[in-house]
Amino acid sequence: MEAGRRTGGRRDRHPDRFVLDVLPGRNPGAVVLVLAGELDHDTADPLRHALQENAGARHVVVDCSRLRFCDSTGLNLLLRARLRMLAAGGRLDLSGLRPPVDRVFEITGARRVFQVYEDADTALGAESAAGRPDSARAGGFGTAGRGSRGV
Repeated sequence: MEAGRRTGGRRDRHPDRFVLDVLPGRNPGAVVLVLAGELDHDTADPLRHALQENAGARHVVVDCSRLRFCDSTGLNLLLRARLRMLAAGGRLDLSGLRPPVDRVFEITGARRVFQVYEDADTALGAESAAGRPDSARAGGFGTAGRGSRGV
């Protein structure tokens, strides 16, 4: 993936707690949002803006591999963005869920709603390998690219 742009700098209230990088995906119409730090009510604006700015993308992968914390604000942002993308014919997938973030998605049931991949490259390759989104085969629910326990 090429270099992208970073949010979470001077204009944000808590730049040391949350950083978001926006990277182009390897396929046309794909974008990767790389989240790092703590995503909560106080730090959610960069993600909110990035999801709005990339609403026209065909495929958004949210890379959570460097995310240490996510509260209900972040979870709701991702759930709403997923619904908007599905309604527009796109998809929003997650990658790299790690504890304790994975636990939040598991207890709330959100893990069953998203396609979850081991890493962003696997998520980006899922559509190109099959020629269609995994959600078309799995009814939009479930996980992919992981074992029975999860990522």
